[in-house]
Amino acid sequence: MIVAEQKPLAEIKTLISDAQKVLVAGCGTCVTVCFAGGAREAAIVASSLRMATKLDGGAKDVTDVTVQRQCEWEYLDEIAEQVGAVDVVLSLGCGIGVQALAEHFPDAWIVPGLNTKFLGLPTEQGVWAERCAACGDCILGLTGGICPIARCSKSLLNGPCGGSEDGHCEINDEIPCAWQLIYDRLSHMGKLDRLLEIQPPKNWRTSRDGGPRKIVRPDLRLAADED
Repeated sequence: MIVAEQKPLAEIKTLISDAQKVLVAGCGTCVTVCFAGGAREAAIVASSLRMATKLDGGAKDVTDVTVQRQCEWEYLDEIAEQVGAVDVVLSLGCGIGVQALAEHFPDAWIVPGLNTKFLGLPTEQGVWAERCAACGDCILGLTGGICPIARCSKSLLNGPCGGSEDGHCEINDEIPCAWQLIYDRLSHMGKLDRLLEIQPPKNWRTSRDGGPRKIVRPDLRLAADED
């Protein structure tokens, strides 16, 4: 999932400083799971802004709403009237949600209430860890389901660096060495021989190096036209 965290309230206040009417827009998917931008968080941020701006002597009219997904037009259509009635929309979605709102409502001023961090998973209560760099050319089938691009601090693809010690990364001894994890996993599965296979250079054109990416499914587009 996409993992994000809320911006400091002081920064949010600066982002909405020129507005009188503010709509805090939450998102019901990824940022709800990581407790950063769901309905509960949207209500809390809205309440905090009402109190803070009142104490500052410039009380603002702050309301909140949460859609199922900010990254899909059909859900944004549901809040079109509310968006049109305010001076600024504070999105508590990920960076995709902020841009989706701005694209869907070109006459509305949209600002981010979160900092989007990474693609990850919850490893324990209240802890999320990065697991995927969205490189577009997945090699997890070669590395035992452990991503060296996201989990190695140097994104090395041909084994550990010289700084790895006792299974830990030289960047931070609390970070496990990704290649130690890969070795241990493949050893456990009896597939260490895979590390001896010569692999071609990774195709980085599928990552950000080729510019903004897009997936087109002609079969789905054809089906939509037929409907």
